[in-house]
Amino acid sequence: MPTTASCRPDPRGIGLRLPLLELDGSEQMALDAWLLDQCVQGSLGSPVLRFYTWPGAWLSLGHHQKAQPSQWEQQALAGALQRVRRPSGGGAVLHAAGLTYALIWPQAPRARREAYQRTSRWLINGFTRLGVHLQPGQSGASAEVANCFASSTAADLVDDQGHKRIGSAQFWRRGHLLQHGEIMLSPPVSLWRSLFESSPPPPIERLQADAIIGALTASLQSLWPDCSWQDFNLNQEQWQQVQSQSAAYRLSPTGSSSNNPEA
Repeated sequence: MPTTASCRPDPRGIGLRLPLLELDGSEQMALDAWLLDQCVQGSLGSPVLRFYTWPGAWLSLGHHQKAQPSQWEQQALAGALQRVRRPSGGGAVLHAAGLTYALIWPQAPRARREAYQRTSRWLINGFTRLGVHLQPGQSGASAEVANCFASSTAADLVDDQGHKRIGSAQFWRRGHLLQHGEIMLSPPVSLWRSLFESSPPPPIERLQADAIIGALTASLQSLWPDCSWQDFNLNQEQWQQVQSQSAAYRLSPTGSSSNNPEA
């Protein structure tokens, strides 16, 4: 029998759901890190789920990722994309015409593999509602893979044809988890090939972001049955806190950045 997740330590059993947002990539990263910080500080004791999109094409690098092929800088200097550094780990992800999720899980299972298994079950259940069968990847983890979608580990999900559809990465702080994931829908073929010297997964044209969000929200309820999910919006002061941290996640066209607050 599958183990369900708990909403604890929030005694009210409340989960928080943010609205779909399209923001500058550095603001998206700062917002996710801010939400995790609120859990660490005790201001938020609830799991938090949010989905977001990116304006234009962005390349996000994993927190510890050092490899940056020369063509990435060339594309950035040409204005084809912008770059940010994620608080989470893993390889580079091209965000363009896709959908990103961020899940903040207070007091997540200490075994990271278990946390991945539970979140994968949530994602698999959600896509099953949409008629898409996904399963965990089989590749071994490698710290040297520059392109997140070049391999499929047990933390990732592939379709029946073996195409990687969702790549996920984690960032932990004091027992609290931030998990990022990119749901690849219709990646730009030319830009992808220029960056990674390979072909992207074929598009899933029949799926729209709103349908995916609805299915995954419903699936999340099945894994957190003791949670009542409520909408959550930041106030003006909270947004100012997020924006004050955003510059630290932005990479210049040459790949340099300010001091990352997660370092």
